[in-house]
Amino acid sequence: MSIIKLMQLEWKKLKQKSVIGEVFIYPLIIMFLPVLFIEVVSPEFGQSYAEVIDLNMSIQMGFILFGASLINQVFIDEYKNGTISLSFRYPISRQKLFAGKILFISTFVFLLTMMSYFLTGIVTYTIDQVQPIITGDLTRTDLITFFSQMIFHSLMITLISFIPLFYLGIWKRATVPTVICAIIVMQSPYLSSIINLNFNLVLAVLSVLGSLSIFLSIITAENIGEK
Repeated sequence: MSIIKLMQLEWKKLKQKSVIGEVFIYPLIIMFLPVLFIEVVSPEFGQSYAEVIDLNMSIQMGFILFGASLINQVFIDEYKNGTISLSFRYPISRQKLFAGKILFISTFVFLLTMMSYFLTGIVTYTIDQVQPIITGDLTRTDLITFFSQMIFHSLMITLISFIPLFYLGIWKRATVPTVICAIIVMQSPYLSSIINLNFNLVLAVLSVLGSLSIFLSIITAENIGEK
């Protein structure tokens, strides 16, 4: 069975209405947050487009919670309701099965984060043209920074979203702690500023932790019980 077919099966097993709702709600809320933050919370972030781009990057961390939601459905719920046993009967190894599940989640999170990144940028720029809230003009450097961040930080957010997968998702199969872990990790931009750590360094460390969680989940798949 190919990885693509595995991903298609995972989509069929999801609570599709719930997921589609999240796909619309997350970007719809997030795309207006930079403007709201500048207007209501901290106008200093509107000093330049560079500041707004950094703000946007922090806001997109919200998709880590979306990743936790998918981990709950794709892994934890299947263990709890026993349907994982049916998946283990597929004519493939458990490692390949877990790899397919992980690829399904990562593709979903990555594409949705990219879409949100782009839409948030478009909405922020459009509102600024109608009712100026950002000092200065959008430069070529700003555009290069924005699109590079859109790709690389979407990838990092995708990796970070897997931090709770191995221990909380597969090993402990704990729904609420998985969500709580995602919420805590989402706060890393603010926590890093409080303790005076470089945010990009924090993202890199968290990405490594997410990658390690993925690696452990796959290599131990044959040893994980069904209950």
